[in-house]
Amino acid sequence: MLQMRGITKRFPGVLASDHVNFDVRAGEVHTLLGENGAGKSTLMKILYGLYQQDEGEILLHGKPVKLTSPSHAISQGIGMIHQHFMLVPTLTVAENVALGLKSTRGPLCDLKTVSARITELSKTFGLHVFPDEYIWQLSVGERQRVEIIKALYRDASILILDEPTAVLTPSEVDDIFKIFRRLANDGRGLVFISHKLKEVLELSDRITVLRHGRVTGHTTPAESDRHDLAQLMVGREVKLAPDAHDIKPGKPLLVIDKLSVDGDRGRHAVQGLSLEVKSGEILGIAGISGNGQRELAEAIAGLRTPQAGTITLDGHNTTACKPRQVREKGLSYVPEERMKDGAVGEFDIKENLILLNHNKAPFCSRGFLNFAKITEHCRRLVKEYAVKTPSLETTTSNLSGGNIQKLIMARELDAGPKVLVASQPTRGVDIGAAEYIHKRIAAQRERGTASIVISEDLDEVMALSDRIAVMFDGKIMGIIPRKEATRESIGLLMTGEQQHEEGLRR
Repeated sequence: MLQMRGITKRFPGVLASDHVNFDVRAGEVHTLLGENGAGKSTLMKILYGLYQQDEGEILLHGKPVKLTSPSHAISQGIGMIHQHFMLVPTLTVAENVALGLKSTRGPLCDLKTVSARITELSKTFGLHVFPDEYIWQLSVGERQRVEIIKALYRDASILILDEPTAVLTPSEVDDIFKIFRRLANDGRGLVFISHKLKEVLELSDRITVLRHGRVTGHTTPAESDRHDLAQLMVGREVKLAPDAHDIKPGKPLLVIDKLSVDGDRGRHAVQGLSLEVKSGEILGIAGISGNGQRELAEAIAGLRTPQAGTITLDGHNTTACKPRQVREKGLSYVPEERMKDGAVGEFDIKENLILLNHNKAPFCSRGFLNFAKITEHCRRLVKEYAVKTPSLETTTSNLSGGNIQKLIMARELDAGPKVLVASQPTRGVDIGAAEYIHKRIAAQRERGTASIVISEDLDEVMALSDRIAVMFDGKIMGIIPRKEATRESIGLLMTGEQQHEEGLRR
């Protein structure tokens, strides 16, 4: 169906794609694997018409084609689910899906037809997307499902799937994989991009590995395992999980008592929730996106005012505190949307690294910035946290997702937090960067930090956590020690089918 021959794309100072050959056959799932910055997204954006290649050619069904825009690519039967959402927050789901499509009523909108089709697709695929809701009201997971709906609505014959399962539960992943397989069996060609090696091995027919913009290997699930794929991606041996060790937690540093928090839709997103996290332990919070995790994290960080209950941080009541006050009490916060809430894309590396303490010594004296101290500090953090950047003056939005996340982690962990809240810390991050971020979070135990890791990736939660709390409908369904947790038991709690009474008592 598709052949990409000798694709080369250059950006200032970067060779993003270096004579890449890639093809997709009818009826297959071809996975594109590689670290952030390896060139996967660049190659797919060329295929989707967002970029044009400097060299090379694209053949669709054997005929050369120059894809000049996404609408042109869509007209050629190519659909794409983007890693970073291409949605308009102030429009409804139906309006976002309808964008770029001709109406059946000529110059007039026909949102009723669009809404009916969205409802049909939502029911068919179990995506739980409602056409009349506004994008700004939706959680990250719900926005991801809208992206999936957009692609399915256009009935693409070639479908690019950029991290499509990042916010799904194991049972939902199984269901969506059945749909993807059915699409392939119907003669469509699917390009699957994922950092979840277990999923890659489960879904793929073929796997192509990119490193530094070049193809470095081809394999199949029958010929590889997770360690083989990780080594192909990174070029070295990779630890897929941090070393486990017994901990001796200290006193509770974060205590949440009967907390209720409203969401953007005006109803309780968190309902009477109680938790405590002790010094030197990591509490993982698992759950399907949209069950109150984001609202809980924002309430702890002072970004959202609770309607009831209390939050106590190292003995201080921070329930009604502003974000700066909470931070001064010892909280560091890694938000789930790194480019919306964690960093300013238009700022350079240095500006983002001192974003929260630029007005304090040694960076500021008598109202004047000390650029020598700022440069020295930022150079140390970039080196210590292995942030790959051409210079400290590089615009942050030009970095890969993994490097932006490492930048945020460097700023937050360097503050020496008493309590760390990390929400989706490795979403959309490659295996090498994820390994590094996991290592850094795990190291906080030895510093006595009380850490909360909120993630929809069960492998991540089970690898990092000492205890695992499961949220459903704004409530804690159970808290299970890591040694007793299984994917099946956590999966049942995530769907609200049962409570773990013994875990709740713990």
